Amino acid sequence: MSTAHEGGPYGGPYGGSAGAQGGGPGDGPDGTRLLLVEDDTELADMLSGLLAGEGYRVDVAADGQRGLHLGLSREYALMVVDRRLPALEGAELVHRLRSRAVPARVLLLTALGEPADRVAGLDSGADDYLVKPFDVDELLARLRALGRRDAAAAGGGALPVGYGRLDLSAQSAVRPDGSEVALSGREFELLRVLAARPRVVHSRAQLRGSVFRDTSSESIVDTYVYYVRRKLGSKVVRTVRGLGYRIGEL
Repeated sequence: MSTAHEGGPYGGPYGGSAGAQGGGPGDGPDGTRLLLVEDDTELADMLSGLLAGEGYRVDVAADGQRGLHLGLSREYALMVVDRRLPALEGAELVHRLRSRAVPARVLLLTALGEPADRVAGLDSGADDYLVKPFDVDELLARLRALGRRDAAAAGGGALPVGYGRLDLSAQSAVRPDGSEVALSGREFELLRVLAARPRVVHSRAQLRGSVFRDTSSESIVDTYVYYVRRKLGSKVVRTVRGLGYRIGEL
């Protein structure tokens, strides 16, 4: 099923069968708050209706500046952001939200399908990327998958770190060969924050505020990055020059 059929490039009313399964705002994902940033009025109306029918509580912004304002002033679990927006381009919008430690999962929508464009979008801090024209069932499936990532992190289990993982119940790192490495409380929390948002670059100020609230010195972040690299290898935390740190691999 494609979004391209009678009624315009995204079809109508929803471009697929998913809308027929929708219910009221409390159904589906139990009122999960979602921000849709899309300047195409027809597409925005179609998507907001579809998402509301699936149970999301949807706010809509028609340009990047409005999206930035809503993203900073309200709490959202998910965001769907068009890449080409007036006032503020979509990838730059995501970058600014990440620089302010906004944790929402972000799905970028774009007509730019080249690998370099996808890489740029993901490097801005987006969690996933969908090229137009898209299948609305795939859009909904990707949003459900993004929601499951947070549910898994909140409910225990493990977070992937390259081919290894961070064991949330044992508070340890597990290498790809299955060997386990014990971590101190702060080492574990630093890796947990980084691994929970693998595409996000975290500034030293953000990490100090999240992990080391009892000190005002950002240098403690560098100290603990050194500690975890000494235990787990230099690739476990990546330095992004001039910006901060992001999770690497075990």
